[in-house]
Amino acid sequence: MQTNITPEHLAESDVRIAETILRTCVHCGFCNATCPTYQLTGTELEGPRGRIYLIKSVLEDAIALKPSVVNHLDNCLSCLACETTCPSGVRYGHLIDAARQRITASGRRPLTERLQRWGLARLLPNVRLSRLAMRLGVPAKLVAPLLPPRLRAMLRQSPAWLPRRSRLARPGVKAAQGQRRARALLLTGCVQSIMGPHINDASIRLLTRLGCEVVLPPDQGCCGALPYHMGDTDVSLPLMGRLIRTWHEQIAAGQIDMIVINTSGCGSVVRDYGHIFRDDPALAGQAAAVAALTIDISEAVARLGMPPEALSSTPPLTVAYHDACSLQHGQQVRKPPRELLTQAGFRVAEVAEGHLCCGSAGPYHLLRPETGAALGQRKAAHIEALAPDVVATGNIGCMEQIGGHTRIPVVHTAELLDWATGGPKPRRL
Repeated sequence: MQTNITPEHLAESDVRIAETILRTCVHCGFCNATCPTYQLTGTELEGPRGRIYLIKSVLEDAIALKPSVVNHLDNCLSCLACETTCPSGVRYGHLIDAARQRITASGRRPLTERLQRWGLARLLPNVRLSRLAMRLGVPAKLVAPLLPPRLRAMLRQSPAWLPRRSRLARPGVKAAQGQRRARALLLTGCVQSIMGPHINDASIRLLTRLGCEVVLPPDQGCCGALPYHMGDTDVSLPLMGRLIRTWHEQIAAGQIDMIVINTSGCGSVVRDYGHIFRDDPALAGQAAAVAALTIDISEAVARLGMPPEALSSTPPLTVAYHDACSLQHGQQVRKPPRELLTQAGFRVAEVAEGHLCCGSAGPYHLLRPETGAALGQRKAAHIEALAPDVVATGNIGCMEQIGGHTRIPVVHTAELLDWATGGPKPRRL
């Protein structure tokens, strides 16, 4: 694709990278075949190719960053299915992230949406405030009909109850069982530590059972993924910088073999820290080091190996495995979860349209509830057609999204693997 971007714009690092990405696109349109919003609407500007043209036109000053353009770009889920499909290797994720940052800086969204995004970017990464907001959300549902549409949509997504806080996933070092074979940092997350503390507990039990010492540094905080995908770098970059410094201190102080993340939405962003901080002289090297050590928990377990003698007699349940977009497209991890579940004695069933997003997409289902619900219902229908005993996935957002559209229990892959190797039965079972 030819570009005609002015030298003034090309003075910006993000614009230079955007131009390189734009020039790799050959207009083939294969990306539209796997784009969720294009599948729902059939509209060119609701697919990656159309959005690429919009971004190109804005950077060339051919069109203004007007509300209709902003809306088409914000409708993107950032699922990155287009990157998996693209034969030319277009890094669409970097393109749409930079576009959202430009939109946020321009203030071109409606005031109500700017306020919603501003609030979510500051609420979700703060564990204390998020827990309080979720608790208040239960009684607030009683007056939901009196609230504005956006608040009503957010309340519908709030959980009916919150699980107990984790007693295991607290700062410190969790010793490996038997001979230590590896040492790992584990991110416990922000939203997951509230809505899914049992996932962190299962992950710690599983890793230590397989001979991995688990390090939980104090005050890890949020990885910055949620506000980053909303284009809010004022919030996301300081969070990322803090986490990078915390982890790099641990890396420098002792032998760390891997950084394990059990929320794939976080993992895909942490693995991109090297790109995000490429121009930061103080953090570029540390960010690249952190990104290089980061792996998904399924990769960590596959690396450690599950010895046959460790497997207990778990029932041969049929597991519908849902590929979280951030895992299959963002991190290109597909085989390990399936292979591990099969080794553990479960029957793995493939979900139709497995490449399509479930509609969670980080904060997307809160910002675009109608589209999120449509995709969630579509995903649940494909899952229910399999009549599985349980659904497994590697992302808390997908768990909550799919669980809101089906009565089939949805659990984290690590919970099933923990159960199969001697841990407790997942609570949702």
